[in-house]
Amino acid sequence: MKKLYLNTGGINTIFTDLENSFEGTLTNDNNDYNLAVNSKWAKGTISGMSFQNKMSYIQFDMIFSDEVTLSIESFHCAPVFFAYCSAGNLKHTFGANGNATSLKKGQSGIMSNNTTINNVLYFERNKPVKILLIGVPTATFQIDENADLLSKMSKMFVNSGGNYMYVGAQNHKIAEKLIEFDRIPQKGIVKNLLKESILNSIVEIEVVQHSSNYSSLITPILDLATKQIDEIRKISNVNISEVLTSIGHAGKNFPRFFREKYQLINKYSQNSLAKTA
Repeated sequence: MKKLYLNTGGINTIFTDLENSFEGTLTNDNNDYNLAVNSKWAKGTISGMSFQNKMSYIQFDMIFSDEVTLSIESFHCAPVFFAYCSAGNLKHTFGANGNATSLKKGQSGIMSNNTTINNVLYFERNKPVKILLIGVPTATFQIDENADLLSKMSKMFVNSGGNYMYVGAQNHKIAEKLIEFDRIPQKGIVKNLLKESILNSIVEIEVVQHSSNYSSLITPILDLATKQIDEIRKISNVNISEVLTSIGHAGKNFPRFFREKYQLINKYSQNSLAKTA
């Protein structure tokens, strides 16, 4: 069994650690990280990125020739993790000696940990596995735009006594979003905006489906997500040079101005969950 340890930090630090641990080749395109692994004991890709609202994701699409444990240091921002298994199996424990929970193909899981205990992931040998982890911090999330969503998440998925774990069948609406996430044809900034919009909608669907009035809330969420994604796709026809000129050559702050100018994402109709609840 191969044991790996991942110290938490910014997305760059996390992927640098993963690069060293997996002996892979790391690329970074507009904060979209991709680690290609081709070693004697592991093959595949690990991808991920972090967004302006501090939400982030990591996706493992791997096959290991040995059993692997990945121990992830506890996050100071106390995130809620949403996990989706598209292939293979994943086992999770809180700490090396905690109770094991398995996530199988077609299942989703929700976990949170506000203690110093590590999250430990166990990967089987010689079995392809594809796992998407979405992390939403409850301590550093942008409260101004997401207060209602964060409040609902904290009440549902954060256990004041320590750890929370839920595993169940994958919501078919979320399954559709995951397929859409994997098939984004656009590149660069447009691709990143689409990723963020899709992941935001997945998180909102998770919160809604754990509410008592799921059927009445899900349609507005999906309609809004579809509208936002359609708006983002229109950027493909925008002349980027003209946009840069119009905003005064924003430099490295370009993505923020780009969002503000075209009002593409993170504008959930003044907290859409609050309005439809």
